[in-house]
Amino acid sequence: MSGCCPGVQVGGAGKSCCPAAPKTAEAAPMGELLQGQHLGSDHDAVKASVQQYYGQELHSSSDLKTAACTSCKAPPPEIRAHLKDVPQEIKDRFYGCGTPLPLGITGLRVLDLGCGTGRDCYVAARLVGESGSVTGVDMTPEQLAVARKYVDSYTAQVLRYAKPNMRFVQGTIEKLEGIADASQDLIISNCVINLSPDKASVLREAYRVLAPGGEMYFSDVYCDRRLPKELRTHPVLLGECLGGALYINDFLRLAREVGFTDPRSLEAEPIAINDAELAGAVGEAKFFSITYRLFKIPGRLETLCEDYGQVAVYKGTLPGHKHAYALDDHHRFIANKPMLVCGNTASMVEETWLKPHFIVTGNRDVHYGQFDCGTPVTLSSQPAGGAAVRAWRRMLLNQATVGWKQPQQQWQQWQGGVRRGCEMNMDQGS
Repeated sequence: MSGCCPGVQVGGAGKSCCPAAPKTAEAAPMGELLQGQHLGSDHDAVKASVQQYYGQELHSSSDLKTAACTSCKAPPPEIRAHLKDVPQEIKDRFYGCGTPLPLGITGLRVLDLGCGTGRDCYVAARLVGESGSVTGVDMTPEQLAVARKYVDSYTAQVLRYAKPNMRFVQGTIEKLEGIADASQDLIISNCVINLSPDKASVLREAYRVLAPGGEMYFSDVYCDRRLPKELRTHPVLLGECLGGALYINDFLRLAREVGFTDPRSLEAEPIAINDAELAGAVGEAKFFSITYRLFKIPGRLETLCEDYGQVAVYKGTLPGHKHAYALDDHHRFIANKPMLVCGNTASMVEETWLKPHFIVTGNRDVHYGQFDCGTPVTLSSQPAGGAAVRAWRRMLLNQATVGWKQPQQQWQQWQGGVRRGCEMNMDQGS
């Protein structure tokens, strides 16, 4: 028998003389998430608790004990205008924590996970137009009864469509039965995924049903730390969307694990806990309502931002975003103003439903190293190589009048000149 030497085995083929490496403590929380054990092993009990809370105990948003399940920030003016036409009973039983309703989604196929009484579905049905579709999924019969109650009258009197373009399905978001692979363009969800006992399955199913180039655009509650088990399973904290709130970094790990390689945060708001008993129970833990954007672009998104010298220009054509558009919390595109972007950002605006609203110049033929994911700055403020940058910018703007053609030769000449003159001095937005 031999010792631990390269190529030497002990006790037969395939067996090592070295003990197995111990599992690290850091792996345990992610193991729980991936195995659907974040809220314990009894999934039926968790779902029953949630159904009881939302179906029987809450009769309106005024019954809530925290601000977690109410919108922390006023929706944009366009959404507020559409909300006025949503039936009051639906709005009274709304328990969301954000406004995951992007504008400019005409013709898209939209899926709402945990739609409740359907407030966001009713607005989305208007945003997608008669050529689009909206499907709401929820497991609570009482909520769905309210959602279905007004579909026909809203379609005829408000939307004035020939037939409804939205439907409501009873089911769980962990197993989207009846929703085909790659059949949805946009998934929305409003303060629901935290209630799920198997969040990994929710994200896996979302990835499955999204078409390539699709997006999950949703708001949920997150925590600045991992909560102990007794808080995660506390029935009131769970119902108030706090007990099931994921530690932010664990959510990011989970999203990447299932295929959403580059999660982007759009906005975040702190959550107030008004009930003294609940505030005492959570102690120093801080909770936030965060809107995330998860893009499904297979084979195109990288784990780190990489520099390919690409430039993106926002046309100013999205409704409600005439002058600027925020892709996330550190990418704000000024209309018609070129901005250097990483390969991931280029794909997000060029290979998704956003494509008609952006011009991306350049490709991934040449790699210039890792991209600086700092605060984005537009090209016009370059101190070095300014003449070359301004020349390229003028060419881009001139091309706006002739269909935004992209001459590769001119691009390469400009790119080479700037790289030689100000290799590390160009402002970048990841």
